[in-house]
Amino acid sequence: MSAPAPAARRVNVRTPEVMERVQAEVETHYRSHIVEQIRAKGSVVQIGNTTIRLARDFGFCYGVERAIDLAYAARKVFADRRVFLLGEIIHNQEVNRQLTEMGVVSIPNAEHEATVATLTPEDVVIVPAFGAETRLMKLIAARGCMVVDTTCGDVMSVWKRVRQYAKTGYTSIIHGKASHEETRATSSRAMGDDGMGNYLVVLTLSDVDYVCDYIRNGGDKEAFLKRFPAGAHSDGFDPDLHLTRIGVANQTTMLKSETEEVQRRLRQAVLDRHGPEAGVTNFQVFDTICGATQERQDSLFGLLKQPLDVLLVVGGYNSSNTTHLVEIGEQRLPTFFIRTADCLKSLEQIVHFDLHLKAEKESYSDKLAGDGPVTVGITAGASCPNNLIEDTVLRVFGLRGIDEAAVRAALN
Repeated sequence: MSAPAPAARRVNVRTPEVMERVQAEVETHYRSHIVEQIRAKGSVVQIGNTTIRLARDFGFCYGVERAIDLAYAARKVFADRRVFLLGEIIHNQEVNRQLTEMGVVSIPNAEHEATVATLTPEDVVIVPAFGAETRLMKLIAARGCMVVDTTCGDVMSVWKRVRQYAKTGYTSIIHGKASHEETRATSSRAMGDDGMGNYLVVLTLSDVDYVCDYIRNGGDKEAFLKRFPAGAHSDGFDPDLHLTRIGVANQTTMLKSETEEVQRRLRQAVLDRHGPEAGVTNFQVFDTICGATQERQDSLFGLLKQPLDVLLVVGGYNSSNTTHLVEIGEQRLPTFFIRTADCLKSLEQIVHFDLHLKAEKESYSDKLAGDGPVTVGITAGASCPNNLIEDTVLRVFGLRGIDEAAVRAALN
């Protein structure tokens, strides 16, 4: 009988003394009194003919705050040791820069296994909020490293669900981005504890329709497997066998309305194939959109009911939940996805990320220019700190000829 795989040496760094110091440092880096004051005034501030409206809910969620707190705490507790981070703690350049300056070494995703293989029991590894693949966690355990696990509780809830699917013979259909850290971690759990489970990752409704057609009518197995990129399905995946009983889950940061449509279409395909009685037993679903993601999407819909001339979405370009806020905004009005306030070069010149080109570009807009009244909406994803929102607010007012002193005076 083979020996059980070694367990990771998870350590608790959340002692009262450490966390008191951590909270003070985190507040220094990321808190914004200006944002708090605007929120206290109904999330709107008007100075002259310039109005800024903030979404009701935006910025750090509990899971992100916890992950950052734990990373800061790890650096303090293990001040005399090497501390490594698997990739990024969250998808925000400013937060990851702060950790790098504190001496936390970020291991690029492509180098995870090679670097971990060189670590020692004296080293500390921080697992990011997205979690990590089971294969990598086993390697970390084998090296004997100490682990500070910041995985979000909502992500772990998804893992629990896909493990249950595998245990009961259901294939996990995961709505998400196959290359995203969270989805890769979830996919590894969908293999089950014995590694015999199966999964398929679908991103677009076009992907879903393709899968639904195969469920209803069958098709060319080879063409099916070519349709989905490497990592988007389990090894040995056979659509003729593994689409009979399916359970749906999702990356927690997807667009809620789209995930619901994915669930509806897959359920109907199973019912069409098996009939209403057998269809019910061959389909399972569990809503795994995280509450913070849903709140930020709902809040943006609320903000868009107000008269706005332009929407600024602030956050990391690789942040999934922020990307979906941009998609929502683009349907209604001119929307610019900016990393920081520095992207606002002038009243007309804006550097922003184009979701369709998948690249940063420079655009010229007359929405902020001129002497007439203008209303700017601002929101951010769950990985954006409030200090970056403050910078954006001050930048918009500054470009409109209103300095920081005038903004602070208007809020007092």
